Amino acid sequence: MYSALKKGGYRVSIVQNPTLTLEGDVAATKLVLDMQDGPSLLVGHSYGGAVITQAGSHPKVAALVYIAAFVPDEGESVQTLIKSFPPGGPVPPILPPQEGFLFLDRAKFHASFAADLESNLAEFRADSQVPWGVGALSGTVGNPAWKSKPSYYLVSTEDKMIPPQAQRAMSGRAKATVVEVPGSHAIYESRPAAVAELIERAARGGR
Repeated sequence: MYSALKKGGYRVSIVQNPTLTLEGDVAATKLVLDMQDGPSLLVGHSYGGAVITQAGSHPKVAALVYIAAFVPDEGESVQTLIKSFPPGGPVPPILPPQEGFLFLDRAKFHASFAADLESNLAEFRADSQVPWGVGALSGTVGNPAWKSKPSYYLVSTEDKMIPPQAQRAMSGRAKATVVEVPGSHAIYESRPAAVAELIERAARGGR
């Protein structure tokens, strides 16, 4: 995805979120935005959707792109959105906190997060998980940027982490331009061309 966007002539910066608290991740994102030399898109996957929803108020942000992501409204967090998932669907295999951090159950990672990746790659992803702070999960959004800026959303139709029904509900509430692509929660890795295509569409103003 990075390579495809670079070949298309776009400058691509990747934020390394500390994932301790939502506030810290928003601060890291705004720091990278400050270094940009023009209008920018914010792209967020999964929890990253909460980050761009809060950080998107930055004056350089022209639009938001959500990739199988959470789209909180004011006062909501990833934690509250997970609790609102439709009953009977798959439940993210989040293990109980360990010293304030969360991990996904390694044994369930492939099936739940990355079912369309090869097993050896999914195993590597499971073993290289970044500890996710409980404060990031529970951090609430203030004024959501999607209320004032254009939004785009890629629904991953075979997602076992965020049910597609929930993705459709959140993207509909945000009045986002939506595309649906078959894939797992790791769709940015299994279908990078489709993800890059939506980002480029957003960069063109939806055309």
